[in-house]
Amino acid sequence: MKRDQIFEFFRRLAEANPAPETELAFGNTYQLLVAVVLSAQATDVGVNKATRALFRIVHTPAEMVALGEAGLKEHIKTIGLFNAKAKNVIALSEMLIRDHGGEVPNDRDALTALPGVGRKTANVVLNCAFGAETFAVDTHIFRVCNRTGMARGKTVLAVEKGLEKKVPEPFRVGAHHWLILHGRYICKARKPECWRCPVIDLCRYKDKITERGTMPAPVRTARRSKETAT
Repeated sequence: MKRDQIFEFFRRLAEANPAPETELAFGNTYQLLVAVVLSAQATDVGVNKATRALFRIVHTPAEMVALGEAGLKEHIKTIGLFNAKAKNVIALSEMLIRDHGGEVPNDRDALTALPGVGRKTANVVLNCAFGAETFAVDTHIFRVCNRTGMARGKTVLAVEKGLEKKVPEPFRVGAHHWLILHGRYICKARKPECWRCPVIDLCRYKDKITERGTMPAPVRTARRSKETAT
């Protein structure tokens, strides 16, 4: 996909949704961090259900530590891998208190040093909380970028680096959200709804489904990295 096509791609998505944002519910940066950690291999809807009551009583790392691992598990037991996630959330909360004065750092290296926080999670926090031009490549973005030809790559990092080079201003901060939402609701994994896609003419996907109800041909994209599952 050429640069002028990429610009037009985001222009159309921005026209339809001028202020995209994460679908995770949170009240402050710390809660955002916790929600993103919990969202690994889970849906935003499921995480929001689990954190609704939790975030009414926990607003800071100190309050999370006071709740304890057992107490946290009771709130998040409906989420996949909740035992490991509870352990990580308590550990990262203790580390925030000890090393960062209870504040979430605005630094990728500091974030990825926290238990349970990988590059994708750090990128989400930097983008959503601090307005950084980061590209958190999840399974949706990985799929959309490979299908459309915007930033093809065999690994999450390759796609991220491609986006860093190709996404133009003024779309760099919002690109992460536009791509996720596009992949979640239109460019779906099993059956992309190409018939209602606003960027169908810019997309290089060979097996476009142009009529509702049509079965898709086998997906032919780059092999998905394990990193995209989190």
